[in-house]
Amino acid sequence: MKCALVGSRFFAASVFEALRKEEGIEFTSIVAPAADDRLALAAKAAGIAVHVLANPKMVPGEAIAEGTDLIIAAHTHARVSDEALARSRLGGIGYHPSLLPRHRGIAAVEWTILEGDAIAGGSVYHLADGWDAGAIAAQDWCFVKKGETARELWERALAPMGLALLSKVVQIARLEGRVPANLQDTTFATRAPMIRRAVVLTEEASPTTTSLVVSIVGADRHGIVSSLAERAQRFGANWAASRMTRLAGEFAGMVHFEVPHENADALAASLRGLESSGLQVVVTRSNGANVPTSLRVVELELVGEDRMGIVSNLTKMLAERGISIENIHTDIIRSGVSGKQTFKVEAHLLVPGSLSVDALQKELGTLASEMMLDIALGERQVAGK
Repeated sequence: MKCALVGSRFFAASVFEALRKEEGIEFTSIVAPAADDRLALAAKAAGIAVHVLANPKMVPGEAIAEGTDLIIAAHTHARVSDEALARSRLGGIGYHPSLLPRHRGIAAVEWTILEGDAIAGGSVYHLADGWDAGAIAAQDWCFVKKGETARELWERALAPMGLALLSKVVQIARLEGRVPANLQDTTFATRAPMIRRAVVLTEEASPTTTSLVVSIVGADRHGIVSSLAERAQRFGANWAASRMTRLAGEFAGMVHFEVPHENADALAASLRGLESSGLQVVVTRSNGANVPTSLRVVELELVGEDRMGIVSNLTKMLAERGISIENIHTDIIRSGVSGKQTFKVEAHLLVPGSLSVDALQKELGTLASEMMLDIALGERQVAGK
């Protein structure tokens, strides 16, 4: 059976590698958003020509080879046009990481977590008018672990599920010459639009309070956070912001307290008293200065396979453009699908007003493409501008 694959990134490349090893499956068309996308690179390595989309939001008819039996969409945000579908004998199918018609949209896994769903799932559906609205060809489900993130759910269960479901439907199409179709019940349809991440700015401290920034490092154990919270409550302090983590068995954290002026010294002394329990504590007073109106606050997120040079290349590029890093957080996530380590960078940036967000997006996009990273960029106006 002759198949066309439209997709991007790791999941599409995984679908390509898995299906081309199956009996009776031949790929005659590979459609990717960029020449250096993982799917495009995998296809080129296998000696298959790639159609790179001129318009990342639409798959034209000429992208699909004549005589195609089935179009498969895997991790693509491009709509497969009617002209493209008309070139396929059995039409097209796509994988959506939800139990359709629930969570139709681009951020299905994120909304599964946000809605607190106890059960998640995946659906192979017919490509048709309307996003994720086509008839269902196959579905499966899984439990959502307590405290699981969207990325963890995707890597642990939903990506492997997608591979299995697509393989199942493609083999049915090959052997029976048809694709199963069960209409979605729109009564249960919900939307999962893109989640716009924005910087959440802490309100300016009241003139009646003092800001204390506390750094704590020490051997990890139960009760550290509780001890901080108890002292804050005792002296009437507000826990304004924090960042805490466990690194190589050590606890490391920073907390911003807003405390009444008259209690600031007493709270600082109480916090330093934690040193007797083996912790290293540094307490600093802050004026909580506002961001200058000549700067914009921008949130940056980069995600990709762990490799040397991500942070150094990123920070060098930002420094060259006069961009300050207000704070940065990095993490390594071990993937249950690929077996590789994923490196994640989250940073709050102070960007000069003379540098447009579009220009920054373009330059960061070039860096992300070079290092095969996914990028998200969001902006929020500073209060008072």
